[in-house]
Amino acid sequence: MMENLLKLHNIHTHIGQFHILQGIEFEAKEGEVSVLLGRNGAGKTTTLKTIMGLTPASNGSVTYLEREITKKPTYDIANLGIGYVPEDQGIFGQLTVEENLKVAIRKETPEVMEKQEYVLTLFPDLKKFWKKAGGNLSGGQKQMLAMARAFVNDCKLILIDEPSKGLAPIVIEKVMEAILEMKKQTTIVLVEQNFMMASRIGDTYTLIDDGRTVHAGAMSDLIQNDELKQKYLGIG
Repeated sequence: MMENLLKLHNIHTHIGQFHILQGIEFEAKEGEVSVLLGRNGAGKTTTLKTIMGLTPASNGSVTYLEREITKKPTYDIANLGIGYVPEDQGIFGQLTVEENLKVAIRKETPEVMEKQEYVLTLFPDLKKFWKKAGGNLSGGQKQMLAMARAFVNDCKLILIDEPSKGLAPIVIEKVMEAILEMKKQTTIVLVEQNFMMASRIGDTYTLIDDGRTVHAGAMSDLIQNDELKQKYLGIG
C-alpha cells in the first residue's frame, strides 16, 4: 500500500485582504501523479505556492513525510526534497541551458551528475541547445528546461503548475511522456487545465472550487463522471 507523501488539512491562505484558500484537503500518495483540477481562479496555483511556503497558510497544516512544514521558509521546504515548476517556468533567460541546470543543482554529488545525464536523455532538445540562452528557447523547450531544473535534484516530490499552457499538441505529448518517465523516480502533483492531458497521466484527482476541496478520488472515476466534469470544469 502506497503511503501519503504529502497531506494538506483544512488549509486557509490569505493574500493581502483576500481569503483565497478556504479549507483545502489534499493528499498525494508516493509514486503517483495527483492532479489538482478546477476552473481558473479556483485556487490551484495558490495551493502549490502554499505547499512551498511562497504564500504561507494562515490556518491548517501541510505535512510532508510525516513532518509538518506549514510554517517553514521556502528554502527549507526545497531542501527537504520538494521541487517546484511554476506556471511562468522560472528559468533564467540570460543563462544558457547548461548554466540554468548548474544553478538549480543544490549539491554536485555523483548521483546528481548522473541524474543530469539522464535528464538530457529525457529532454534531448536541452542537450541539443546546451549552450543556448534559456530566453531563446521555444515555449516547449522552456517548459522542458523548467521541469529538468526541478528533476535534476534528488526530489521525492515535484509540483508542476500548468505544464501544457500555450503549447502545441505535439509538444504536449512530449511533456506527458516526460512526466510519466519522471513518475518512475518521483511523486508528482500537477495543476492542469487541459483535461485530456490530466486524465491520461493522472492517477488521482482533487477538484477545487472557490478555494475549497469539493471532490477527490481516482482519475478513472472522474473520466466517467460527466456531472462532476460539467459542474466544476465546464466540460461535457
